Amino acid sequence: MNTFVRTEIDGRVAVLTIENPPVNALGTGVWEAIEAAIIDASSNSSVDAIVLMGGGATFVAGADIHIFKALRTPADAMARSAAIHALLRRIEDTAKPLVAAIHGHALGGGLELALACHFRVATRDAKLGQPEVLLGIIPGAGGTQRLPRLCGTEAALRLCTDGQSIDARRALEIGLLDEVVTGDLKAAAIQSATAKAASRTVRRTRDIALPPSAMEAGLSACASTRAALANASRGLRAPLAAVDAIEACVRHSFEAGSIRERELFAECVVSTESRALRHLFFAERDAAKLPADVKPAGALDIQVVAVVGAGTMGTGIAMAYANAGLRVVLKEVDAAALLRGVATIRRTYESAVAKGRFDGAERDKRLALITPTTGYDAFAEADIVIEAVFEDQALKQRTFAELAQVTSEDCVLATNTSTLDVDVIAAASGRPGQVVGHHFFSPAHIMTLLEIVRGRHTTPVVLATSLQLAKRLGKTPVIVGNCFGFVANRMLGYYLREALLLVEEGATVQQVDGAMTAFGLPVGPFAMEDIAGIDVGARIRQHRAAAGLGWAEGPRSPLPDVLYALGRHGQKTSAGWYRYEPGSRERIPDPVIEELARDAARARGITRARVDDQEIVSRITTALANEGLRVLEEGFAQRAGDIDVVYCHGFGFPRHRGGPMFYAHTIGLPLILERVREYRSRLGTHWEPAPLLERLVSEGRTLYSD
Repeated sequence: MNTFVRTEIDGRVAVLTIENPPVNALGTGVWEAIEAAIIDASSNSSVDAIVLMGGGATFVAGADIHIFKALRTPADAMARSAAIHALLRRIEDTAKPLVAAIHGHALGGGLELALACHFRVATRDAKLGQPEVLLGIIPGAGGTQRLPRLCGTEAALRLCTDGQSIDARRALEIGLLDEVVTGDLKAAAIQSATAKAASRTVRRTRDIALPPSAMEAGLSACASTRAALANASRGLRAPLAAVDAIEACVRHSFEAGSIRERELFAECVVSTESRALRHLFFAERDAAKLPADVKPAGALDIQVVAVVGAGTMGTGIAMAYANAGLRVVLKEVDAAALLRGVATIRRTYESAVAKGRFDGAERDKRLALITPTTGYDAFAEADIVIEAVFEDQALKQRTFAELAQVTSEDCVLATNTSTLDVDVIAAASGRPGQVVGHHFFSPAHIMTLLEIVRGRHTTPVVLATSLQLAKRLGKTPVIVGNCFGFVANRMLGYYLREALLLVEEGATVQQVDGAMTAFGLPVGPFAMEDIAGIDVGARIRQHRAAAGLGWAEGPRSPLPDVLYALGRHGQKTSAGWYRYEPGSRERIPDPVIEELARDAARARGITRARVDDQEIVSRITTALANEGLRVLEEGFAQRAGDIDVVYCHGFGFPRHRGGPMFYAHTIGLPLILERVREYRSRLGTHWEPAPLLERLVSEGRTLYSD
């Protein structure tokens, strides 16, 4: 009996159905079970042809990622890849026509399995792709060698370097599929297999020869893709390795190209890049689950959403919900502010149409889902309200007191506060169990992170509803605790503290930003502040100061508040840490900043000196890791991986480094502790090792198991 493959005979066609729920992942024993079923069918004299399909909702969604963890050395990886190559060659060698019938997804190893079949048919809604680069590896089962032979070098390069799947229509156009099925997939595949058997047609992908005329074009495509990736990949190795493997296909025989693929796969799978990306894959899965101390609960059915505030955040949140097909009521205090918000939404959608992201009909559909209002009349039918008013504690308390009067008792009341106490806001509502923080990141309709802030009384139903909503909106959720700044902005204070002090000590704004973008961030700290608005941070500091509170221990640079007082609020005012020409977002270094930095250094008695880029990266990443360990120990993050997810999705921390905590793990916690102690002796007592850091190092423990 074959555990993973069910066989049935229909006429003279053997239909083999892969049964490894939920996504038919190619785990231990599955590859071998598929081969055994195909060999059995091939040796059956009553069978003329074979159909291979997936049971349940999909064909094969890829390899079981846990397998890669066991490949600890290049030799291990080479041996595993060679074994799968040989297995697929044996499958491809079967003498009877073999048709892959694809529905759902054929991704990664699943697509490579389909490529080793003689023919491929798929449903219209099927998706095909080689997403391995998203895990820091390349196709290791012949994908880089068979794809170019079927669909050409350019299409293969796109599939293997960007990791994005394509639909069946596009797959048919490029030759990846032989047929797109509109009716019953199984019946169509049997019909196709029967026809191939009648004509005795078997087509082995590996035997398809690339015409000599395609070699020059293929090599040119590889060169141009490699050049483009050098600028866009920001230190990623896997996409470039995929190009190298495809180039080997163009230059060499299938056998020689396959050897090169296996070598490159082996290099990638044991790399820190792949470990980091695989870590994030599982960390994102874990973050989307209810905390262990919360009883499982069903989520509420959300159909109508109300958003209070039509400023930058409110309009972005409204679009996030409308983009997901939900009805939105958007409220502002007066007609003028409401009109400005609606105009912002319309401009955003018009821009999307102009860029070809969707058409005018889709724009009109989304706009029609948003109902602007200056009153609370429609709030009675809202299933959830998201408050996005000015970041002021008293204003938010008044807003929640009003919401309690105009919404149903089971309506979820969410605050978009980025720093304020969710429990204080919740108390004002009179029903704190229904209150939760939904901290979106700007622009809210684009950024993927959603910090779900769990208040003291937030119910399991509200948390479950929040997680389900995040999925519906296409967001990556992380449930965090209620402290100042939660996880993202609490740690951001230490990130910015070091960036500012480095500038006072002698680094330039553009040097700090350049060092961090070279490290892998999309923008540096100062460019980020110009985008977000220097006034936003200034208002938070003012609120904290009024309450007698600070934000990150240590010397407080006056520079951001000086810029705020000068009206330099960033891109919105054409001046912040950089200058901007009207209508342009190009950052222009401004000598005024250097003068202000010298003044600040003089006031603190600092002799400015040259700062190297390594010092910049080390100081900033160490500050993040040290504070992250405090956040973890205090229970405001459930797992170190949650912090990594927050920083990768919220601030663009380079995914190939795994997030600030995984990066600290890869370079070693003893080194992090050594740096903190060295900075303390050199820079001041505000550098204090997190107790958890000292404990982990003294006990020889790490944050993650390898």
